[in-house]
Amino acid sequence: MPQTSSQTPALSRRSLLRALGGTAALGALAGCGVPAAYVKAGDRTVTDLSARDHRLVFANWPLYIDVDDKNPNKRPTLDAFEKRTGISVDYIEEINDNDEFFGKISPALMNHQSTGRDIIVISDWMCARFVRLGWVQKMDRAHQPNVAKYLDPLLRTPAFDPGRLYTVPWQSGITGIAYNRKKLGREIRHVKDLWASDLKGRVTLLSGLDEAFALLMQGNGVDITKWTADDFYAVCDEVQKQVDRGQIRRFTGNDYTKDLVSGDVLACQAYSGDVIQLQADNPDIRFVVPEEGAELWSDSLMIPDRAAHKANAERLIDYYYEPEVAAELAAWVNYVCPVPAAQQVLADSKDKDTAALADNPLIFPNTEMRKRLAIARDITSSERVEFAKRWNKIVGL
Repeated sequence: MPQTSSQTPALSRRSLLRALGGTAALGALAGCGVPAAYVKAGDRTVTDLSARDHRLVFANWPLYIDVDDKNPNKRPTLDAFEKRTGISVDYIEEINDNDEFFGKISPALMNHQSTGRDIIVISDWMCARFVRLGWVQKMDRAHQPNVAKYLDPLLRTPAFDPGRLYTVPWQSGITGIAYNRKKLGREIRHVKDLWASDLKGRVTLLSGLDEAFALLMQGNGVDITKWTADDFYAVCDEVQKQVDRGQIRRFTGNDYTKDLVSGDVLACQAYSGDVIQLQADNPDIRFVVPEEGAELWSDSLMIPDRAAHKANAERLIDYYYEPEVAAELAAWVNYVCPVPAAQQVLADSKDKDTAALADNPLIFPNTEMRKRLAIARDITSSERVEFAKRWNKIVGL
């Protein structure tokens, strides 16, 4: 099993995200829910070739699956699946940005055509668009006993997909606050601590609307599972105030890590998976789930409309919910594992570094931390245009 100290990649999957905000014209059209783009349930499936065609196409982000120490072209968990089942997996690392990928495959989905992919992995806020547009197929839990048994209860009921019938988390993470404890000289416990006078000009926030808003609302005491437009505009007013007084150095994509490492920034919005990697080189960098809470998000697996190998895809998804497999994947990617039962598998490892991962609350949040995590209600299609316009003006996009 991989050791986190030697195999954690220099860049996380989320380190490849660009600042989000604008979409291609086609993506914006479909994302707003133009009626012609919606696909009825009866038009989503084709004849399933799985029984006679033992293969599938799996589209994912770069650096988001375990690889062999000696041969980066080998992926141990995926190789084991192929050997066990006889199903050949064409694994494509082609997703670098949610909006970009949306624009890439939306013409086919909008026109009731196959995307050529049987599984895709995108962030839940974008998954919500696909679900609303009817662009993904409902999974058969009779083919997925591991998902039914082992999926983390915290992740089972997002507002856009109650019961996770259309989506299954691949990996999860937490949007919280990272800071340099040694250089700052004190602890950070609240979102509003970012507005302290000793941090003026040395704070960054995430530029992407979907990535940034939930944590900031939590700082105002909002229940992000049912936030309102008033809650959103209150956050915008507050952030604009902090921009005007010079509190915020800049808005970032994942390049916030560079500022934090260099010391130009002392505190910032951050992703838990990135901080695990930064801590390997600098233990003074801390990650905090604020006392008022933090956002729990997921990148989820979906089976797009007219996928030709649905049963094979369901089988692969369920395979990754076996605790032993989930543990092997978690040990490499270091995000929040959606399979809590994998924690004991790692704890039982004979490898010291691997066993230590079981105690990392950023991979397996402890009971106290779990009480402060919530999945945000996503931004609906009717809200998105106006909200993005307001946010992007503040950010400068």
